[in-house]
Amino acid sequence: MRIIPVPLKVNAYDIVIGDHILSKLGAKLKGLKIGEDAVIITNPVILKHHGKALLTSLKENGFSVKVLQVPAGERSKSAQSVFRLIEEIARYDRLKKIFIIAFGGGVIGDLAGYVASAYKRGIPYVQVPTTFLAQVDSSIGGKVAVDLAIGKNLMGAFYQPRLVFSDVALLPTLTKRQIRNGLAEVVKYGVIADAKFFKYVSENSDSLMALDPKSLVYVVERSSCIKRDVVVADERETKGIRTILNFGHTIGHAIEAAGRYNQYHHGEAIALGMRVAARISYQKRLCGREDVSTLDEALTRMALPQRIKGVKVSDILRIMNHDKKFFAGKNRFVLMTQIGKVKVYENIPLNVIQSAIKAYQ
Repeated sequence: MRIIPVPLKVNAYDIVIGDHILSKLGAKLKGLKIGEDAVIITNPVILKHHGKALLTSLKENGFSVKVLQVPAGERSKSAQSVFRLIEEIARYDRLKKIFIIAFGGGVIGDLAGYVASAYKRGIPYVQVPTTFLAQVDSSIGGKVAVDLAIGKNLMGAFYQPRLVFSDVALLPTLTKRQIRNGLAEVVKYGVIADAKFFKYVSENSDSLMALDPKSLVYVVERSSCIKRDVVVADERETKGIRTILNFGHTIGHAIEAAGRYNQYHHGEAIALGMRVAARISYQKRLCGREDVSTLDEALTRMALPQRIKGVKVSDILRIMNHDKKFFAGKNRFVLMTQIGKVKVYENIPLNVIQSAIKAYQ
């Protein structure tokens, strides 16, 4: 197992990464002393594939277990789901010392984390991410949220887990599309912080798509380290440092929402958002054409979307105006100065944004 400490001043925790390590989770939790009664929030698909191994590990280490399920998919990440889950937890929570296990991908992690932050003004929770995307990105950093009809992640909190436990042996049950979803966020880490890592991912995308355990463990570890460093430097996004994690997300989230969360998966939308952000960077003369081409070619090699289809530019721009990344009425974009380096810019002219979006239609 690889252990990456997240040394926050308050609520420090570890990210544990390995291959075939789920059986060791119960013992790890026992050592944390966060409670005796585990409430697992998951969906039926994950429970079918991996539930037995998780429950066995917990029960062998003396934990009682309550399983709560929500339907698979982004639509479960809603205020309605939050209220239903909290009601069920409250009915269960009598003379117990409960904690929550978020057992799933990004939707489950965000939803369960928000429930944990809200119930009794906060109870312990742990992230056990089961998707590539969640292992490299969404399970780390303590941002939890649910969607509103008007936009994504608008009801949320900063609430750190007590542990992130990433087992790459859970990934073979995923579809190729889900693996590509995760690769999009991995590419993002290379663009914002590490040109050598970007090159490794680009050159080894085939072995990653083939789920080579050694490659997966390395990529999850390096991605986790990059995000850890950013989060420790700016946990609550008050210094402008953490904002760089949003490269590709201003437009990507708008594309995702404009497609009603079923036209594009998250990573696919972010890939398109990164293409647009790179094009804006070039139009603003912040980077060279070759940087844009290098990013485009890497994303295309991974079979991530090359064109924005099925959504209107007007819808993308309208939804973008409700994005929580806006500051004092000004849009805010993370733009690329070269592969491996980015900066945050505000008030990008609308015609520049429109031109970049239309370049990928």
